[in-house]
Amino acid sequence: MAAVMNPDENQGDTVLSVESLAKIDQWVAKYPVEQKQSAVMAALRIAQEANSGYLTTELMDAVADYLDMPRVSVYEVATFYSMYELTPVGKHKICVCTNISCMLCGSDEIVAHFKKRLGIGLGETTADGRITLKEVECLGACVGAPMLQIDRQYFEYLTPETIDKILDGLD
Repeated sequence: MAAVMNPDENQGDTVLSVESLAKIDQWVAKYPVEQKQSAVMAALRIAQEANSGYLTTELMDAVADYLDMPRVSVYEVATFYSMYELTPVGKHKICVCTNISCMLCGSDEIVAHFKKRLGIGLGETTADGRITLKEVECLGACVGAPMLQIDRQYFEYLTPETIDKILDGLD
């Protein structure tokens, strides 16, 4: 990402690209001017996607500066929500729900199958950098438990067999 001057705020150079700033501005426009900080979650997602799937302190600081909010407030958001990554991740991020509904429907078996099939544990990335396996608390699809999210797609009613099909279909 090239450093660019933030044209609206004149706060100096940032690490956010012109494209990222334009996308953030679309979200900022959805809120009253005095509440532009409400776009923080979208801004972090945009910054993360532009940086191979993870946030750096420099990116979080740039988001905070652009939205005129305390840096610690941005850090709080980025560390609270499981959708944000603070370290590099694989090309595909597999988020397995292990909350109560998924647990009662067999998420332990699903996690065990992933570990065996991929040769990695939760929070780890395959040696080829292709897949990161992550445990998450709830993805809000309890009716389809056990379930997971790969990148932006949900998969429900999982079995070891469906996991194998899903993994075989990843590029």
